[in-house]
Amino acid sequence: MDPRADVRDFLSSRRARITPEQAGLGRGGGRRRVPGLRRDEVATLAGVSVDYYTRLERGDLGGVSDSVLDAIAGALELTRAEHDHLYDLARSFAPTRRRGPVVEARGAALEAPVQHLLDAVTAAPAFVTNTRMDMVAANALGVALYSEMYRGDERPANHSRFIFLDPRAREFYPDWERAAAVNVAILRRDAGRDPRDRGLAELVGELSVRSDEFRARWATHEVRRHYSGAKSFRHPVVGLLELDYLVMELQDAPGHSMTVYPAAPGSPSAEGLALLASWAATEGVSAVPERS
Repeated sequence: MDPRADVRDFLSSRRARITPEQAGLGRGGGRRRVPGLRRDEVATLAGVSVDYYTRLERGDLGGVSDSVLDAIAGALELTRAEHDHLYDLARSFAPTRRRGPVVEARGAALEAPVQHLLDAVTAAPAFVTNTRMDMVAANALGVALYSEMYRGDERPANHSRFIFLDPRAREFYPDWERAAAVNVAILRRDAGRDPRDRGLAELVGELSVRSDEFRARWATHEVRRHYSGAKSFRHPVVGLLELDYLVMELQDAPGHSMTVYPAAPGSPSAEGLALLASWAATEGVSAVPERS
């Protein structure tokens, strides 16, 4: 992952999606050579010189102020997630002496209370992932929900590899296209937060080589906040599950987040989770399996 290239591609792709009319600049005269705004138009909207904005879009965010970042975000009509991503990209240009050590491919083990908390959640799938989308801990329902993902041999089981490299994923996710887009957008966000995350860089490189679908989505530079919402799954044992989700970042375990999938009380999906729990108990599912 190249921070300068990421800045250049992100800003130019956001600029390309906004027309002069959308930005309140009118149609403008003459034939346009770019699909969206020109650099000089973004500079005007942000209140900076063309030369300065051009320097920024070429990948040099070193020393840029928050006020300028906010002005550019406004000019490019960035979403909240994109605004945060722009700040993350700028922080990657902070002096080296202010940065922490390079993040290795495997993080430290989670503290035992995290697993105790997961096990205490008995009515909903719950699990912990890291920035590489590895499933590092889960309760019994979490393992049962993702039983298809655990049929592979690689450990830890990985959501991104499952989505893009395992044909079973297209049956497991009723809306596979959405699941794929969201997965890449989350990875892109985390890559912006720390471009020195070696494990994440290795995963992106692997998937870019092995999956045309992943490579095309990665090139769009879409980013996403992923804290709450709804998801659907088609489990091979219990059928369709329509679940809410809530994601919480673990402050004492940087780079890890906990996700819980509750079902609406009394809904068919709540009945499906109860059936899934019964199946998990019958199959002896109680922890993240070491291998299939």
